[in-house]
Amino acid sequence: MATEIKCPHCGSAFPMEDAVSEDYKRELREKMTEYIRKKDDELQKKQEEFLRKEQLLLQQVQQKETEYAGRLADEKVKMQKSLEEGLRKSISADFENQVKLLQQSNKDNELKLQDARNKQLEYLKKEQDLKNREQEMEIQIQQTLLKERQKIGDEIRKLEEQRTSAKETEYQLKMKEMEKQLEDQKKLVDEMKRKAEQGSMQMQGEVQELLLEDLLRGSFPFDMIAEVGKGVRGADCVQTIRNQYGQECGRIIYESKRAQHFANEWIEKLKAEMRTQGADVAVIVTQAMPKDMAQFGEKNGVWICSFDEVRPLAHILRDGIIKIFNASKSQENKGDKMHILYDYLTGQEFAEQWKAIREGFLSMRISIQKERDAMEKLWKAREKHLEKVLLNAAHIRGSIEGIAGQEAIDLNLLEDDEADNLLSG
Repeated sequence: MATEIKCPHCGSAFPMEDAVSEDYKRELREKMTEYIRKKDDELQKKQEEFLRKEQLLLQQVQQKETEYAGRLADEKVKMQKSLEEGLRKSISADFENQVKLLQQSNKDNELKLQDARNKQLEYLKKEQDLKNREQEMEIQIQQTLLKERQKIGDEIRKLEEQRTSAKETEYQLKMKEMEKQLEDQKKLVDEMKRKAEQGSMQMQGEVQELLLEDLLRGSFPFDMIAEVGKGVRGADCVQTIRNQYGQECGRIIYESKRAQHFANEWIEKLKAEMRTQGADVAVIVTQAMPKDMAQFGEKNGVWICSFDEVRPLAHILRDGIIKIFNASKSQENKGDKMHILYDYLTGQEFAEQWKAIREGFLSMRISIQKERDAMEKLWKAREKHLEKVLLNAAHIRGSIEGIAGQEAIDLNLLEDDEADNLLSG
């Protein structure tokens, strides 16, 4: 009977279970909203951090480009100043030695002109070298930017993939948690409070157990998946393997763990339970793998894997157990089968069946021999009639050939050799 509570303000009465259930549902919805918001905020912070790094890198590259441009401008200014200084010195020397220059020959003027042209050519070459260096630096900067952008893009894609995978797994787990919580709300209010006080770790473990059982039932519909009752020491579920004939070939026990760190004592406990249950293989499905194992594998006689790896591992172990069962079944009672076969071959049943087969064979053989004798008798009679016809035809032929000649009329029924063989036979 539900316990009623009366409101101190309005005086209306209502069941206490409805009030507690609605408060608990509202609290669960608020926790779920807060959890999703935190995850989105973390992802937004990571994306902002990546954008900030990319902008910082672009600023550094732009700063380097500015420095290189400044250096190039300084080099140009220095070179221009050097040329102007040289020209000024040359002009002042020309004014100071004006009298001497007037006395020099046309040959000296040509040499100075050639020297000025050489200096101008050298200046143009240096300017071209500076342009080439500037282009090379621009190419290197663009290549560096392209590599950094590709690297940042790869990191962002990896983060997106990890985020998508984590969201899918967490969504399935959270959905199962919500279903389990809604189912538990149908029970007594005191039991719901006690489970809520124990924390979410036990609830998460039960959710993974339910997921594991559903996965095994969906993958192996002909096997029997038995759930171990709560409070019972040992594995969480037992898979009884059956072949296509419905024969039980072996058993696999599963222990589901969702702790943050792997404990080595789980292995020994599950091995002891495997001996107690009479199972062939033991499997630990855990969220935290051992330190020396990066993926699924066997350790101290127990298979260890993550939840994503349990389906292919179960297929492999199941096929191995079925093959071992078939091999042992074929060798079972081999000596007894030989005795039974010997007794059957020497028994009355086999003798009577073989006798019936022999009688049918003899009857068929006698019937064939009779048919052959009758046909040979008929053939002999026909051969005599044929010989008689050929003999009379030969007499007629001889008489006609004696009267009309051999070339006049062809009266051969058969070839000459065939006729001679038939008549002589």
